Amino acid sequence: MKHLSILNEEDDDPMLSAVNLVDVFLVLVVALLTAVALQQQATADENVTIIKRPGEPDMEIVVREKGQEVRYKGNGGSSEGQGVRAGVAYKLKDGNIIYVPEENAGTAKP
Repeated sequence: MKHLSILNEEDDDPMLSAVNLVDVFLVLVVALLTAVALQQQATADENVTIIKRPGEPDMEIVVREKGQEVRYKGNGGSSEGQGVRAGVAYKLKDGNIIYVPEENAGTAKP
């Protein structure tokens, strides 16, 4: 009975195993990059508000809505005197906050 010469050869070459491992890792890397890209695209459509360095003079607020990003930066000073009283907010025992507008909201008091 004749054997094929291909079957008689032993595949003990360690480089063949290394090449196969590299191929497997390349497939895994591509799968992970695809998953990360899909996750980033999903989060890009969400409405997100991020407050960086809260309470600091250089505080920054980043608002992302419908894929557009708007940044508000503090100037290091107080914003006192730049608005008018619009109402009163009350914090309940359960943590909810209720806003009650005033009748003359938006008008400056003399």
